[in-house]
Amino acid sequence: MICVLFTVMFLSIIGYFSYFLVYGREEVINNRYNTRTNDMAKNIIRGDILANDGTTILAQSQEDINGTVHRSYPFGSVFAHPIGYSTKGVTGIEQQENSLLTKVDVGIWDQIVNDITGKKEKGNNVVTTLDVGLQQFCYNALGDHIGAVVAMEPRTGKVLAMVSKPDFDPNPEALDAAWESLTSKENTNANLMNRATQGHYPPGSTFKILTDIEYLRENPTTWENFSYTCNGTFYYNDLVMNCHEGHAHGTVNPRMALALSCNGAFATMGLSFNRENFTAFCESFGFNKKLDTEIAHKVSSLVFSDESSDWDIIQTSIGQGKTMVSPLHMAMITSAIANDGKMVSPYLVQKVVNEDGTVIREAEIKESDPLISTEEREKIIDFMTAVVKEGSGYRAGTQYAQVAGKTGSAQYGTEGKMHAWFTGFAPVEDPQVAITIILEGGGSGGDVAAPIMGKIYDYYFSTHPIQK
Repeated sequence: MICVLFTVMFLSIIGYFSYFLVYGREEVINNRYNTRTNDMAKNIIRGDILANDGTTILAQSQEDINGTVHRSYPFGSVFAHPIGYSTKGVTGIEQQENSLLTKVDVGIWDQIVNDITGKKEKGNNVVTTLDVGLQQFCYNALGDHIGAVVAMEPRTGKVLAMVSKPDFDPNPEALDAAWESLTSKENTNANLMNRATQGHYPPGSTFKILTDIEYLRENPTTWENFSYTCNGTFYYNDLVMNCHEGHAHGTVNPRMALALSCNGAFATMGLSFNRENFTAFCESFGFNKKLDTEIAHKVSSLVFSDESSDWDIIQTSIGQGKTMVSPLHMAMITSAIANDGKMVSPYLVQKVVNEDGTVIREAEIKESDPLISTEEREKIIDFMTAVVKEGSGYRAGTQYAQVAGKTGSAQYGTEGKMHAWFTGFAPVEDPQVAITIILEGGGSGGDVAAPIMGKIYDYYFSTHPIQK
């Protein structure tokens, strides 16, 4: 019996160590509370983090004449959230790639020479997907707004820009000086939080993209018969809901309902849904589960079931109520529509290379099966194009390409305040970049977020000619 017990214990230990080496090692090493990283840093100079051109330095460590290693971030607060910091714990890419930044992948002879000479070895370098020009433009375009911007390639998942404000300076001296203020209970700005990935917001009218697709799906042969006459106010039994600023949109079909963002039309659609089917549809787009990405993020939530009240259904259909989403997730949803209905996994690191330039690891494109049919995709792209050409998102247009998108004005709190959203992609005929913007308390998505989107697209296509 004792032999059996010891055998089981021995096999359990072997099994644990095997699991750790295969699956758990990276997570433990990258944990911000793991002090072993500091011990490793005594003998290894932390690797560089580079922009997508492979040469522009976003983070680097240098040894001074006294042998002290200093970490620096040349662009200061511009890349603060996606790159992170490594002196007050680790965040962002600094955390995600911690084990490889502090690992030396060079020949044994080089290691021997370095040991003999006492020279510190250089960790691996990380090449990101981030575009310096676009990141800086998005950062400046946000101005003093509190919010976030995410820009990504819809076919590859490469994150080209990720900005969150308020921000902070990750350089050690600046971070040390500001740390008490940044972490104080009195500081309600949450400067350290990456709103692009950890922000949790009602999607507002951007969610109507999914509501419209569900209506097409449940009414494949009769959806064109849908008609709703809007006088600015929607009544249902004792329930009353207004369209944005009480606008009367007249008689609308599913296309113009999206273009004009008519709450009454979408409430009517939502009340007709099979609730189980709509929940399953939204969950196929990533709600109520962790997204398929290495980027740390907040899980989006949707509560929609047979137990939900009619008011809950109405609110959900227009992106309000208990529905919450991150800007990163909304960019993924938008990219899926642009990418033949297939949702790609966003990523910030395209490769890791050693000091000699040898590739240690390279990103792979991961995408889902099509989440919508070709017919559904063609229709919703037409509807989203109408948003910019004929509807609430006309300010998001650019002279260089046709943009498809959706405005959002998401109410929060009890005082009628609104977050301003815009999400879209361009060019419509050959999508090359998808962008999502949120401005906390910004007001109308069409009035505030859309013009910023238009400026970003102007910049992007003026510096990145449309590929044929």
